[in-house]
Amino acid sequence: MRITKNISLKNFNTFGIDVKADNFIELTSVNELLAAIKGEKDFFLLGGGSNMLLTKDVQKTVLHLNIKGIKISKENKYSVYIEVNAGENWHKFVLWSLKNDFGGIENLSLIPGNVGTCPIQNIGAYGVEVKDTIHQVNTIEIKTGKKVVFKNSECQFGYRNSIFKNSMKGKYIITSVVFKLTKIRHKLQYNYGAIQTELENNKINKPTIQNISKAIIKIRNEKLPDPKKIGNSGSFFKNPIVNKSLFLKAQAKNPNMPFYLVDNEQYKIPAGWLIEQSGFKGKRYGDAGVHENQALVLVNYNNATGNDILNLAKKIQEKVNELFSIELEMEVNIF
Repeated sequence: MRITKNISLKNFNTFGIDVKADNFIELTSVNELLAAIKGEKDFFLLGGGSNMLLTKDVQKTVLHLNIKGIKISKENKYSVYIEVNAGENWHKFVLWSLKNDFGGIENLSLIPGNVGTCPIQNIGAYGVEVKDTIHQVNTIEIKTGKKVVFKNSECQFGYRNSIFKNSMKGKYIITSVVFKLTKIRHKLQYNYGAIQTELENNKINKPTIQNISKAIIKIRNEKLPDPKKIGNSGSFFKNPIVNKSLFLKAQAKNPNMPFYLVDNEQYKIPAGWLIEQSGFKGKRYGDAGVHENQALVLVNYNNATGNDILNLAKKIQEKVNELFSIELEMEVNIF
């Protein structure tokens, strides 16, 4: 357990927001975590810092969960169960899985953040959500320090949502996640977005999970900024899901509006398209801006504050609501 006083969190959040923490404790084991939460009644939990926007200094003690480790817990001819500790980088775990020819998370390549936060947000991309591969989530109950296991069915997964964002928010700390991946007969998903086109451009007719991952990495690198070069948190807003009545009104005014049918009464509209139509794509306001290649991504070009980014997000919400009568919900957590 390492304790640091008065530390900048600039390198611990992908937006690169420069705020200070009075006390910062790096935790590398569950035992260290248990000792820390026993001694700290009020703390700020920090993982990979990829889905958060810091708007002020953190006066609570910051607990940086940096527990590493990947191990196969059991396997059979068809499937493998892998326990991954919370501090492991998500994309590195994806690459590890691909190296071992384990399928199921290849479409989630290059998503920023750590494994411990992936169930909270139920990360998803290109037609796949992480809930489809999660077997169980291992946690520590903050109040009691007891280990509690959440089976997949108990996590209440939804679109960019889970029980850990709602009724159990702030009550449990995720220490590891057990994934069930395929060893053979991988269920490939490559008809979403530009994956098929990228595969065709490379003359790949029968793609492997590795082919799909490489295609997605190329697409994401072309569309999304690298947080190490330009501060960002990936998609800032959720794609709104609207009812049929509202969808038909919006479509009547915008016949070329893209959409995905959720069911007979609900439609998902790409938030990036709404933001672009509202005139924000590529716009910059001081050091806060909207990325030039993907309007869904808000960026910190250098020295933007968290409030600079937040004010821009609110401005976007207001304009989209004014033009389309659609409310954009922030995907990023605001602190």
